[in-house]
Amino acid sequence: MSNWDAEALRRLVEPDHTELSVTRQCALLGLSRSSYYYRPVGISPADIACMEQLDAIFTRRPFYGARRLRDELVSQGYAVGRKRVRRLMRLMGLEAIYPKKRLSLPDVAHKVYPYLLRGLSITRPDQVWCVDLTYLRLKGGFAYLVAIMDWYSRCVLAWDVSMSMESHFCVATLEEALSGGQPEIFNSDQGSQFTAEAFTQPLRDAQIRISMDGRGRAFDNIMIERLWRTVKYEDIYLKDYAHLFAARDGLEEYFAFYNHERRHSSLAGKTPAQVYWDGRTPARLTG
Repeated sequence: MSNWDAEALRRLVEPDHTELSVTRQCALLGLSRSSYYYRPVGISPADIACMEQLDAIFTRRPFYGARRLRDELVSQGYAVGRKRVRRLMRLMGLEAIYPKKRLSLPDVAHKVYPYLLRGLSITRPDQVWCVDLTYLRLKGGFAYLVAIMDWYSRCVLAWDVSMSMESHFCVATLEEALSGGQPEIFNSDQGSQFTAEAFTQPLRDAQIRISMDGRGRAFDNIMIERLWRTVKYEDIYLKDYAHLFAARDGLEEYFAFYNHERRHSSLAGKTPAQVYWDGRTPARLTG
């Protein structure tokens, strides 16, 4: 069984099911219990604790490099050196803004598209969508969160969580977003998940212009970087999710709140969903 297959089957298991135990659900799905409970090995509890703090520090200070992150950790009582901090940053996909923080690393075999947003006035929904990945801390481990957002309204159009950074869950999220409409321009970083043929082909098929951030330019995708800070401070850090299933349920509730209840001063006190749906024209709704 491939990691993709196991990941898909793990998503179907409901740990809080009132009638079927986890063991019984695994048996019905043909998934071994060891595969269900699998977590990547080789990461010590001490490293997990450091990674949690690194994530919190980096969310506040994305311009910190290894030296300043090491200094912050030492000030909090962690016995770490720059070499260890660099190793954990690589594992988490973190880099300072210059070069930018990115979870997804480029693949030289994939085509990279030019950045189309420089100097562009973004004035309406569905003009530009953006996508990104972020590290998602869990108790005793971690996962990854991907989201696609409408740039103008800040409305989150689709999202998902996964235990790995493989491109399939990013592609599935894109397909979900495109099922409800499409943008004129789709912006991402140059990560291999987003430059992969499986990800760019649906965009090209829909004649959507593809834009990719310049190397080392964190602010090229600033709107979704702000979303990550908001999600982490208002949900992830407060809830401290125990496992992927709890995170999925909690984030489903949070993103519903974010889109439909959380008002933004920059949106004249409206919610992202209000601005998104009120601003869509009949042509874009049907096209």
